[in-house]
Amino acid sequence: MRSPFLSFMQAGFECSCHRFPDGRRLDLISSTGHDRWADSDYAAAASQGIHTVRDGVRWHLVGRASRCYDWSSLRPLVAAANAHGTQVIWDLCHYGWPDWLDIWSARFPEEFARYAAAAARLLSNESAVPPVYCPVNEISYWAWAGGDMAHFGPCAMGRGPELKRQLVRAAIQATDAILEVDPGARLLAADPLISIHASFDGDEEAAREADAAQFEAWDMLTGRWEPGLGGDPRYLDIVGLNYYPHNQWRLGGPTVPPGDPQYRPLRQLLASAARRYGRPLLIAETGAEGGARADWLRYVADETAQALQAGVPVTGICLYPITDYPGWEDDRACPTGLFGVPSADGERTVHAALAVEVERQSRRFAGLLTEEPDPGSTWPAAGADGG
Repeated sequence: MRSPFLSFMQAGFECSCHRFPDGRRLDLISSTGHDRWADSDYAAAASQGIHTVRDGVRWHLVGRASRCYDWSSLRPLVAAANAHGTQVIWDLCHYGWPDWLDIWSARFPEEFARYAAAAARLLSNESAVPPVYCPVNEISYWAWAGGDMAHFGPCAMGRGPELKRQLVRAAIQATDAILEVDPGARLLAADPLISIHASFDGDEEAAREADAAQFEAWDMLTGRWEPGLGGDPRYLDIVGLNYYPHNQWRLGGPTVPPGDPQYRPLRQLLASAARRYGRPLLIAETGAEGGARADWLRYVADETAQALQAGVPVTGICLYPITDYPGWEDDRACPTGLFGVPSADGERTVHAALAVEVERQSRRFAGLLTEEPDPGSTWPAAGADGG
């Protein structure tokens, strides 16, 4: 299978930039030091055999007014990527948007599409390696966290379905705008991959319905759900699956950990997504904290290898975040990364056990992958399984 990515093992630089109900805005590219040390960060990733990364364009900094763009926060990252031959998957909207724009308005998708076109014009012209775009990160999760739970912007309750539709409109219009500028662009649609289990006899159907909701945003993009939004199979290119140790739980209850009798192997979840959409898959985020980091990557890689051997078109595994970072709510030190916090001169410590595992898995997947036609053109059209 020929992958659209330079490396199977990938790195994700946390780029969340949303606002909390108290008005505080996050900017993880800044708080992790990546804005200051992008060159050494990309060099460190390349030294570990990682040549594809996820990173972010901070819309709230770029788009300070309608049709007026300031690229000074982005160009240093592009230059760093160019210096190290790094391929970047650019998140154009990672939960944050400019304060002057109402996310609920009809204007929102239009302004986002203009900004996406402008970003694509700059990135396609200035990137040494053709970029990949993720227009809106985690539409389903954002709709729940921001539209139903008021956890972060737009800090609403009970408006999750409405926010999901609005974000899908924005992603569709942005995709059209990107492809008009860069017709050969590849696009990623990333959302959590989950499995919800029954808590007791009798709630199996409720668990199945809750589990199926994870597919709504992707189904809207393809037009199989709420076709009035304008969805079409062409809007779903690479399916990004974000998967963490807490992504399986009992309905209304606790997390189901690996090893639990109810736990569904990751390879089964990957196969199900492949059957549903007939598109190439990317594990677009995965990782664990502390001493569990290497073991978790080993589990994900083992399951991915089995899926690949069964013909599931997985194109990569992205460690996310690749650096330690300050916790969203409390700024606690979150030891999740291959790389630690930067020193005064930008050096980051390397988590030795995870580095060994990354190197081992890079060799493993290099041996597993063979040259075949691009899965983007050979796998069945979206919805081929009728699910």
